[in-house]
Amino acid sequence: MTRNTYILAIDQGTTSSRAILFDQQGLPVPTATAQVEHRQILPRAGWVEHDPLEIWENVRTAMAQVAGLADLEPALVAAIGITNQRETTVVWERETGRPVYNAIVWQDTRTSGICARLAAEHPDGDDRFRDVTGLPLSTYFAGPKIRWILEHLDEEGQRGTERAEAGELLAGTMDSWLIWNLTGGRRGGDHGEPALHVTDVTNASRTLLMDLRTLEWSEELCREIGVPRTMLPEIVPSSGVVGHVTARRMFGGTPIAGILGDQQAAMFGQTCFDPGDAKNTYGTGAFLLLNTGTTPQFSENGLLTTVCYQLGDADPVYALEGSVAVAGSLVQWLRDNLGVISGAGETEELAASLEDNGDCYLVPAFSGLLAPRWRPDARGALVGLTRFHTRAHLARAALEATAFQTREMTDAMAADAGEVAESLRVDGGMVVNDFLMQFQADILGIDVVRPEVTETTALGAAFAAGLAVGQWDSPDRLRELWRGDPRRGPRTSAEERRRPWGPWDDAGGRTPDWAVAEG
Repeated sequence: MTRNTYILAIDQGTTSSRAILFDQQGLPVPTATAQVEHRQILPRAGWVEHDPLEIWENVRTAMAQVAGLADLEPALVAAIGITNQRETTVVWERETGRPVYNAIVWQDTRTSGICARLAAEHPDGDDRFRDVTGLPLSTYFAGPKIRWILEHLDEEGQRGTERAEAGELLAGTMDSWLIWNLTGGRRGGDHGEPALHVTDVTNASRTLLMDLRTLEWSEELCREIGVPRTMLPEIVPSSGVVGHVTARRMFGGTPIAGILGDQQAAMFGQTCFDPGDAKNTYGTGAFLLLNTGTTPQFSENGLLTTVCYQLGDADPVYALEGSVAVAGSLVQWLRDNLGVISGAGETEELAASLEDNGDCYLVPAFSGLLAPRWRPDARGALVGLTRFHTRAHLARAALEATAFQTREMTDAMAADAGEVAESLRVDGGMVVNDFLMQFQADILGIDVVRPEVTETTALGAAFAAGLAVGQWDSPDRLRELWRGDPRRGPRTSAEERRRPWGPWDDAGGRTPDWAVAEG
């Protein structure tokens, strides 16, 4: 490998952890990508957990594999950027570095009882904290997950709340957990200083504990939700050197200079830097973000207000976000649970083999509905079935469901922002499906643009880290590096777009009231 400076991106996702090396042109080095999957732990219906120690080991393995594959001298890496599955929450012991419970994943719904109690205590109900956080009360977010772990420890006689208040327990999302371990963990840094316990503004904005305007933890919210402030990390910008990897670790001495939640990282990797820019990521779930500038815009149509990114000491940039829990995981469900396909690629061929959907609609509310409906009590529905339907109709209904959920979010964004995006930048594993991308353009009535570099989440983390250490001098330079594939435009009329939308919208309205809140 030529002597050059590179940026290493760590992409800790819902199903795997990856390490990807990017060069000065913002391109992934072909021989320097590693990926390690981790287990999905499903103790009961609605519960989803990960083993934090397994994930930490997988990240170390991926980093070592990249160094070996690229025959790379660690000194040639100018910085490390980290992006992570947001809201997934870890609580661990400061002294031993061991988690007190498995990580509770963003999809998990066990905190429905906690959220219901908090809503019942206040006249604003689920909107109790929205004016401060931009978020509704939901099982989606990290704060109630921390509260649940502490309550669980208390019930087991392990003094969770007491230990947290005494500073013995630390909490954070996956970025915090990884950085704490990279900077020394329980043994501390190279010179005896404690390991870094930090998170960036994007991840902090997903906890229900941070004030969107001050970018600081709210003492009032911490008290009302029941999370001791002593266990929370320091909030830092998305781009800026926060510390260095300890000498005991792979890439020892390398600065950690970029931290972004995965959806904000994809937004950054797509160079959506101007108000009105929008992107949708089709991963395990689907996540649509619209840049709204440096003033938070609060939604009246079921969307989230979130921090998009912050570069050093500059003013933060905010976004409106729509989130759906099930997108790519719906195709995985067809493959693994039902066995109707052997691989994700089959869905495109099956869907394209039909003239239409045969009035078959699928609403994948497997863990409730997120934006804009926010109904944790909803459950999935497959409607319109007759003996005429085949597995091809089921495959098509799954792809169309992803596009319909995106349409629902874009409609809410247009109502909030007063305008429709001129085009939608897209990324994630599902964008290779040409049927889905064309149907998405058709149902939205706007162009859909895929990037040439599809690893946009990792690229966003690399961009943020590279800006902090001078690998790139400005966001304008990053725009120059971004490359898009040819646009895919709509081929249908407004009437043709309305025709399938109505039945799916009606099907979605039939899914609530199936599940009862725990507790």
